[in-house]
Formats: sequence, C-alpha cells, structure tokens
Amino acid sequence: MFILFKNARIVTMNAQRDVLYGDLLVEDSRISAIGGVIEYPADKVIDLSGDVIIPGLIQTHIHLCQTLFRGQADDLELLDWLRLRIWPLEGGHDPESIFDSALLGIGELFLGGTTTIVDMETVHHTQHAFQAILTSGIRAISGKVMMDDPNDDIPASLRESTRDSLQESQDLYDKYSGKGNGLLEVAYTPRFVISCTDTLLKEVSKCARDNKAFIHTHASENRGEIQVVEQTRGMRNIVYLDKVGLTGPRLILAHCIWLDEIEKELLIQSKTRIVHCPSSNLKLASGIAPIPELLSRGAEVSLGADGAPCNNNLDAFQEMRHAALIHKPLHGPKSMPAQKVFELATLGGARALGKEEEIGSLEVGKKADLAVITLSGLHTWPNENGDIYAQLVYQAQSTDIRHTMVNGKIVMQDRKLLTIDEQNLKRTSTKSLQRVLKRVGII
Repeated sequence: MFILFKNARIVTMNAQRDVLYGDLLVEDSRISAIGGVIEYPADKVIDLSGDVIIPGLIQTHIHLCQTLFRGQADDLELLDWLRLRIWPLEGGHDPESIFDSALLGIGELFLGGTTTIVDMETVHHTQHAFQAILTSGIRAISGKVMMDDPNDDIPASLRESTRDSLQESQDLYDKYSGKGNGLLEVAYTPRFVISCTDTLLKEVSKCARDNKAFIHTHASENRGEIQVVEQTRGMRNIVYLDKVGLTGPRLILAHCIWLDEIEKELLIQSKTRIVHCPSSNLKLASGIAPIPELLSRGAEVSLGADGAPCNNNLDAFQEMRHAALIHKPLHGPKSMPAQKVFELATLGGARALGKEEEIGSLEVGKKADLAVITLSGLHTWPNENGDIYAQLVYQAQSTDIRHTMVNGKIVMQDRKLLTIDEQNLKRTSTKSLQRVLKRVGII
C-alpha cells in the first residue's frame, strides 16, 4: 500500500532539523521518500496544498482509564484528588467503562496529532483498555496499576495482594506485549511509592529486567507525598527508587517536581526518563518541575498530558505551550525555546522509549507516524515568514490537525476518526459514566 502526500511543508526533526517542501511517500508502514516532487503511482494521493507535516506527537504519561472522569475531580490537590475522587471512581470501573474510557482518550489524542503514548491503567480490567488500544491502532506502552500497600486510604475496590498484582502484570505482559504488529508493549506500572510495598517494587525491578520491559510510575509530584515517603521509607523518593533498583533508562518517571540535588544527580546519571506534565502540575497545584536545569545537565525529558481529570484534556499542543511558557519568568525568555519544546514532544518521547531510530522524526526508513496540521487560521496568520517551531508551539492548536497516521495507517482524516465510531462512543461512554457514578454512590 502506497500513500503519497503532495505539496507539503515537512518539519522533519532530522539531525539537521531540515524543513523541506514537496511530497512524502509512505510504503506500508514506513516512509520511503521525502521532499521535492515525487512521481509514483500511489494507491492514495492526498494533496495538502501547503499544509505542514510533522512527526506524530509522543506523550509519555497518560491515564486512558481516567478519561471518562473528565470534570469529576476539579480544584483539589493531588492526595485529596486521589483519595476523595479518583481512587473511588477507578474502583467503580467495569470492563465496558474501561474500554469506553480508553477509546474516548485515544480519539481525542488522534484528533490532536498524538500517535504514541505511555499509558497507565487502573488495577482491574486492563485487558479491556488493551482491546481499545489494539482496535484503534495507536502506538502504546501500557500496563495495569499495581497497588498492594495495605493503606486505609486505598478503597477496597482497588486493593490487591502483592502476589496477585505481580501475577496479573506478568500474565498481561505474556499475553499482550507485541500485539497489534508491535504497536502495543506492556509495562510494569506501580502507581507510586506510597501505594506499593517494598516487596512489590523490588519484584517489579526484577521482572522488568528479566523481560526487558519498561517501568512506568510517578514520583516527587507533591510535597505531601514526599513527606509520606520519608516517614515510611526513611529517605526521599528518588533515593528510595534507586535503592530498590528502579532507576535507569527503562524507568519512565512522571512529574519529578520536588527534587533535591542528590535526586537530580541520580536521575541524570541513571538516565531515568523524566516526564514533564506542566498542565497537570499546575492544575493540582503541585508545582513546577526544574526542567530547564535538568535539560542543561543532560537529563532525558519528554512531555505528557497526564489524565483528563487533572488537566482536563489530552492536548499535546497545550502541553508544549505550557512547557515553553511557565519556566520563562524564573529562567528567562530563552530558557525553553520553541524548537527545544517541540523536540521534547517528538524525538524526546522517542528517546524515552528507546525508539528514536523508528519514530520521532520524518526520515526515509522510519515508521510512518505523522500528523498534518494547517496553519491557515487567523490565530496562525501570517504563516509564511515566521519560525515554524514558534508557530507550532505558541500559535497552533490541536484543532488545527487535519490528518493523523500511525504505522502507515490513516486513523483520522479531515477531522473524522476512521478507527473509532465517534457518535456511538459518545452514547456508550455517557452510559458508562452514569453506571460508574451510581456504583460508587456519587449519583
């Protein structure tokens, strides 16, 4: 199958950061030619009339299981947000509601040009989120949340034994990792230190090493969280994670806001993958991560929207804009330039997943994960002589995305989802939310 995009401006994100004009040819799942006039008898030809092709955006911290709860947990700080709203709601999920929640999030992501995610599900029904991932065709690393600490704050609906948590995670890995022609990978995803036992985290470290799998968790997001870790473990968050063997290039670690010097150095030297979630961090009043400093010292950083109840959307363009802006008052106007921020949303995400040779830039031989964006709106006009990265980061919006392709397959064209029935999803997800709210006693 050959698909030919004609008459585009192409932001390659290759080593030279070339911006090309012309055509891009996709053969099956990969880019086979790029730039200039390409004459080829393709199966499908799409004339872009000067619109921009960008690498598919990569978000390395998402909670698809929470999309259904958008607007259900506003104006709370992290621990109250979890204890009072999110944990009870997650515990109220059933298989159908998990599927709907995941599909709802994926549809939003496709409409905003995101093609790859690192996802964290909840304790139960994770296989149904995997089915949504496989049905939709998004590229994902995902896993079930692991929560085995006998903590009174954790509702009974989410409690699990250490043995069951490890066994279910391993079973999911064995059954689903590599499915969808490699689009789905399964990770081990302990929620965070205060919801997990020492035994679980040490076993997760061993399982991840044995299976060469990723670990995805949260750390140092909230000062109250850090106090609990210090009280129960006798040390700070990152020091503890390092002690139990979790730090390193296979650890994708969301937030990392409140770090001391020892923790910063541990993350940098271990090449732990740090995920900056600026909108979530602002909305939960958690703080602002020291991203400019971490980047200047060689840390590996990428971007993520987190979950819909703490954002309240999954918009990579909003994350880029916030990532660029929130650091400037403290660190200066050049502290997070637009091109660097766009890199975090593309190649930075690819590096976090060890897939920089496959995705994150538009080059011959790489996977055809891409999005087409129009800069013809009044909010992006004039659009010809400005810096393309500034236009993408400071001006463009997710609604400017016209087409999205994953692995050579068009999943959204002309603002219409092709692998998701949007109208049916709206109906089923509304029913699913009402069912969960009733189950947990909110209505």
